[in-house]
Amino acid sequence: MDELELRRLIDDVRTGAIGPDDAVKRLHRLPFAELGYAKVDHHRVLRQGRPEAVYAPGKTPDQCAGIVAELLAGSSGPVLVTRADEPQAVACAAQCPGGDQSPATFRDRKLATLTWRPAETRPGQILVCTAGTSDLPVADECVATLRAYGYRPTLLADCGVAGVHRILASIDDLYEADAVVVIAGMEGALASVVGGLTPAPVVAVPTSVGYGAALEGVTALLAMLSSCAAGVSVVGIDNGYGAACAVARQLR
Repeated sequence: MDELELRRLIDDVRTGAIGPDDAVKRLHRLPFAELGYAKVDHHRVLRQGRPEAVYAPGKTPDQCAGIVAELLAGSSGPVLVTRADEPQAVACAAQCPGGDQSPATFRDRKLATLTWRPAETRPGQILVCTAGTSDLPVADECVATLRAYGYRPTLLADCGVAGVHRILASIDDLYEADAVVVIAGMEGALASVVGGLTPAPVVAVPTSVGYGAALEGVTALLAMLSSCAAGVSVVGIDNGYGAACAVARQLR
């Protein structure tokens, strides 16, 4: 239940469109619904402006589907499942048809971002830039999350510093952007380059892409945290979802 829906409920009670008992039944889902294996947080959208998302790893297919069903029943906003494997995606689609699926490969595993009821289109020019093609799974998660929240990001793929002219070809887009997400593995240098080219907020995502000394993303993470481009924000390794949420907070 978001703020607009809560206001409508109060107005409906005031005008007599629904009775107090029916309103109380709807409010029973606030602040959360108890499913036994999960406490679904319907109050989060009122606190944070975005609903709870379902992190699929570690949950059974039935648990994922049950949480999605409760989120769909308890509010009118977007519903998002991240990193769902095939059995989880099948269970969610069977119990809650009508969702979209954006597949990606994380560490040789086929996982997907699932979305239902994306938000209405919001203003804002967002660029999602990857250093290499191997960073695209993280970018796909970021783009799918932004789309669920109503944004229409533009993807600039394979723009790493080994061929820095590729990102420079989009200098006008960088300058006009309202926010930029930079996704890079290896040494993570693209975040500093982009941070020095745009006045927009930059959210950097280190990825687990790279050879031995890349340490599965730790090298890129430390490099981004040490960026000489002041004001670059950094999320965790491979966290495309977190980067999208950071941008949504900044543009709200």
